[in-house]
Amino acid sequence: MRYFIHLGFDGSDYRGWQRQKETRNTVQEVVEQTLARLFKKRVSAYGCGRTDAGVHASQYVIQINLDEAPVFDLKFRLNKNLPNSIAVFEIIEVNENQHCRHDAVARTYDYFAHWNKDPALVRYSSFYEDVILDFAEMKKAAALILKNRDFRTLCKQPDLNDNTLCQISKCEVFINEKQGRLRFTITSNRFLRGMVRICVFFLLEVGKGKMTLDEFEKILNQEKDFKEKWPAHPNGLFLSSVEYPFLKLTDSHNLISMLKLGLA
Repeated sequence: MRYFIHLGFDGSDYRGWQRQKETRNTVQEVVEQTLARLFKKRVSAYGCGRTDAGVHASQYVIQINLDEAPVFDLKFRLNKNLPNSIAVFEIIEVNENQHCRHDAVARTYDYFAHWNKDPALVRYSSFYEDVILDFAEMKKAAALILKNRDFRTLCKQPDLNDNTLCQISKCEVFINEKQGRLRFTITSNRFLRGMVRICVFFLLEVGKGKMTLDEFEKILNQEKDFKEKWPAHPNGLFLSSVEYPFLKLTDSHNLISMLKLGLA
């Protein structure tokens, strides 16, 4: 029997989702340890995608396979035993040929940044101190990303992929000058390693006037090389939505809903 587990996590203190040989304290490791305690045996959890260290997820889907249906309330038990940084929102039985990663048709990431120091935002929004941004130019740069198809220049390790093509269906920048905050949101059928944070890096470069729109367009079109690309800070990034053709996940109304206030 296969189950999708819809959860969210605060990635501040984790080394990303995926279990790693060289480091400990990943979300996958913690979830699998908790499942092992509940079922008294090893239960593998497969995720809908990778997240970098420090990155959050307000909507993330994992799958587990069980020999038979649990005789206890699995959602309740998981939430009682998982740390406060991981929350289970719903558990859904699916067909055994349905896969949480391969069957996802779209994912959405939201990136939050602020330029007025605020202790309430420090874990969930990236602070860029004393920065002056041209928001109109940043919105134009986001429109260039939306038109693009090949994201080789916006990938951390492009040679690891068979191809670097992505179908972007949404790409926008929302600004609230009064709050001193911005949100970058992007939806695609797939994302390459480091792609969203590198997108934000270039948007900020354009916004700060360190790069023209023409230069950015040439970089996107692979007409101009730009080796000094540094992914934006991880703490502002959320995997906020995963879409399936056969399943509608419940809106969890969690932290990201509050972060979006004034930025929609």
